[in-house]
Amino acid sequence: MKFTISYPKMLPDALQKTRDEFEQDAKMAMAVKLFEMKQISSGLAANMVGMNRVSFLLKLHRYGVYAIDLEKDELLTDIENA
Repeated sequence: MKFTISYPKMLPDALQKTRDEFEQDAKMAMAVKLFEMKQISSGLAANMVGMNRVSFLLKLHRYGVYAIDLEKDELLTDIENA
């Protein structure tokens, strides 16, 4: 599916990006935020922006988002079960 977002014509230029770069960055930002909010999986987020899951996870640091966001108790349980 597809939807359209309106933005000022000069916005890509103001950000020193091409239109395609800006639109790809906007899609990535939306996918990252939905992943961060635990609304979608990393695989679905990666699919939204047309990349594989590992590449998506490796780019999360650029947005200040952790690929693995576990509470202390969850992490300790995972370590015990490893």
